[in-house]
Amino acid sequence: MTKGTAFTLLTCLVFGFFTVQAQTVDEVLAGYEKALGGKEKLQTLKSVYMEGVSIAGNGNEITSKMTKVDQQLMRSEINFGMGSFNVLLTDKGGWVSNPRNGGKFEPMPEERYKAVLGELDLIGPLYNYAAKGHKAQLEGKESINGKEAYKIKLTLANGNEVTYFIDATSYLLVREIRKGGGMFGGGQRRGANADQQPQEVITDYSDYQSTPEGFLFPYTVKRNGMGGETIYEKIEVNKPVDPKLYKAE
Repeated sequence: MTKGTAFTLLTCLVFGFFTVQAQTVDEVLAGYEKALGGKEKLQTLKSVYMEGVSIAGNGNEITSKMTKVDQQLMRSEINFGMGSFNVLLTDKGGWVSNPRNGGKFEPMPEERYKAVLGELDLIGPLYNYAAKGHKAQLEGKESINGKEAYKIKLTLANGNEVTYFIDATSYLLVREIRKGGGMFGGGQRRGANADQQPQEVITDYSDYQSTPEGFLFPYTVKRNGMGGETIYEKIEVNKPVDPKLYKAE
């Protein structure tokens, strides 16, 4: 075998490997899309309202309410008994209120707003990822809660990375890992903690149920460091949304 032939063969093998990898990623995500009802079904999802409850380590009940309108609105209220933490995110800006500022909405720093703007994506970044400017890579399989799952690293258009685990049988999302606290924490560290790596937040999804309209949602969500698991008691889709929810008040 000549050097030229060997080089050509090696080149074909390398490019063939990456082609298989890309096809495999897309096949897994096609299964994920199908498990959620398919593209035509997902494209009809315009808004969602969710109510959940969880129990803190001290036994206190924590309630949450969230309204989302695709690409337009995310409004969340978490009530922990002695006060509430509120987040308002729109395509125009972001605001936060908490007991420390007397419950008054204050603008998010621009850097923080850009970091969480993806929350307006109602279906999530895995769906139609390439069209959104994200890049996906399959990193094999791992066992999640005793079940085999595909591990996919998604590099978002803003450069952030999120790792997703898709159940190898049901093709539903069972775990998400990202650095930082998402909507309710994390971000850039300052002062004495500036050199520390952002906290890794692990979110597990389970107990998938279908709404009357045929949309699948996980009714149990568990995040490390967030006071145990949240059980959603109400999920409504495509209901009218009060225009007042878009206002920081």
